Amino acid sequence: ATFYSCFFRASIFSRKYYELDAEGKPYYRSPNDNKIYSGYYYTDTGFWDTFRAQFPLTCILHPTMQGRYMNAMLDCQKQFGWLPSWSFPFEQGGMIGNHAISLFADAWAKGLRTFKPEDVLKAYLHEVTNDGPSNPANGRKGWKEYFTLGYIPYPDVREATAKTLEYTYDDWCAYELARVTGNSYYEEIFKKQIYNYKNVFDASTGFMRGRHKDGTWVENLDPAEWGGPFTEGCAWHYLWSVFHDPAGLVSLLGGDKAFVAKMDSVFTVSNEFKVGTYGFAIHEMTEMKVANMGQYAHGNQPIQHMIYLYAYSGQPWKTQQAVRHILDTEYHNTPGGLAGNDDAGQMSAWYVFAAMGFYPVCPGTPYYMLASPSFPVVTLYPEGGHPFTVKAKGASARNIYIQRATLNGRPYTRNYLNHADIVQGGVLELEMGPEPNREWGSSPSD
Repeated sequence: ATFYSCFFRASIFSRKYYELDAEGKPYYRSPNDNKIYSGYYYTDTGFWDTFRAQFPLTCILHPTMQGRYMNAMLDCQKQFGWLPSWSFPFEQGGMIGNHAISLFADAWAKGLRTFKPEDVLKAYLHEVTNDGPSNPANGRKGWKEYFTLGYIPYPDVREATAKTLEYTYDDWCAYELARVTGNSYYEEIFKKQIYNYKNVFDASTGFMRGRHKDGTWVENLDPAEWGGPFTEGCAWHYLWSVFHDPAGLVSLLGGDKAFVAKMDSVFTVSNEFKVGTYGFAIHEMTEMKVANMGQYAHGNQPIQHMIYLYAYSGQPWKTQQAVRHILDTEYHNTPGGLAGNDDAGQMSAWYVFAAMGFYPVCPGTPYYMLASPSFPVVTLYPEGGHPFTVKAKGASARNIYIQRATLNGRPYTRNYLNHADIVQGGVLELEMGPEPNREWGSSPSD
């Protein structure tokens, strides 16, 4: 019941914003300029939330719609002047980041070819080299400093460190889309930015940190203090916002052992928070405290991928344990059955992926990290593809650890799946047990 409750909510957004004429052809009145256009349009979503799992889920289940969505985003750019980021129903530019590029890169990585990459990259370059309107997520505040200093200074720009981290990932998406499509001009521009996250990492504290324009760190870091250079979170949450280069983040923190120890500490430190520049306790703070998992705040998006990073650092069994704990404690099919706002289906999409046994840590790649499925059998029916079944033999509240695996009958040691493995159909069979198999999926090659 919890699964289908989440699946229903994950499927509500984005909404169709078009009709069919007498000949069955799509048309719509644009919410951006109030003119009538031919074609498909969609709205009611916020990419800051939904690029992480809700859109990747749609990419598997509804690729036709996802392909149409790509062109609808380009239409928005023509009508409004900026790529969409936060539409209810017209584009409002809420939250931070330029995450439309994540959707484009993810679609291309997963075989959708409904748009011209050159059009996307041109629109994105305009996005990231202009201040944009007053709202925070169209254009880029502090873009000149970002390109020259390698980070956005604080307090010159609000939430500057969070923006630096999310822009770095976005620029990697643009770089990757340009690289795989042979657009060398854009590739050269964006490859210079894909490691900018390192410029806001303070090795003396082990956290991402606000940084002044002169290069000095913002004073008096308290990693449990929300706001300031961060967005709806604190340094404990944004340390992990390096979707595209986990190996680089592991290196910054001193290698696999130190990295895992830092991740472990997220759950063991106090769950107390400092309200910081918010001035009062926003609901995301109190939801984290109620969850009582230290500084792990599943009720909001910035840290939701973190537990899968154990699988990048040689200890995938810790991902398996953490995923099952969150599935069992933070989701129910009752009122109050979510750890926070569903946020246009993102919270629910996280559950759907995790319950099936895999999760898209880095949209823009064709990979999904494996964990611990909730059910003995789950069968996924991709549109236009073939059934893909995950069999978790012995799965139970006690048997949460993968002992061994086969994919289509052959031994499988990787702790991730490829998109092609899913849409081409087949059977992933996992043997589950009550104790970790510390060998499976733990070698660097896996």
